[in-house]
Amino acid sequence: MALTESTMLKLGTTAPGFALTDVVTGKIVRRDDARGKKALLVMFICAHCPYVKHIQEGLAALGKDYAGKSVSIVAISSNDAVTHPDDDPAGLKKQAQTYGFVFPYLYDETQAVAHAYKAACTPDFFLFDSEFHLVYRGQFDSSRPGNGIAVSGEDLRTAIDEVLAGKSVPTDQRPSIGCNIKWKA
Repeated sequence: MALTESTMLKLGTTAPGFALTDVVTGKIVRRDDARGKKALLVMFICAHCPYVKHIQEGLAALGKDYAGKSVSIVAISSNDAVTHPDDDPAGLKKQAQTYGFVFPYLYDETQAVAHAYKAACTPDFFLFDSEFHLVYRGQFDSSRPGNGIAVSGEDLRTAIDEVLAGKSVPTDQRPSIGCNIKWKA
């Protein structure tokens, strides 16, 4: 496991488009499905990473807490499933069903979407406003495996709440940290 920080993509960057298959429903989900919402949250996660495992119950709670609000949430796994078979579509589907993810969980087999977002680690979070401009990138919260801080999703939840309230998100943002995305050779 290579400990990696998020790239902290420049605020204001436009969300790259995507059209990926949801591992649970088999439906194609697109970035533009979020048009008309106040926010789009794109989360790069996977099934095997201990940093994702540490917060996956918090991710499920986040999805449920914001269901029905004006935010579209999608999770994307871009890891090479050949080298990390737990991150193949079947493994991701099992994770989604086990933890009750209510948001689409998409598989980025070509890794093109991860490259477009400059995603670097799992977990990696990107929150966009209604015009698909990046307003938050960084950590879920300050909890890490073994540091004794409870998982709350505080940083990300605060950013989502600000966008939903029509307020500016503070620009003092801390990078996410986790396993590097498992790029194909």
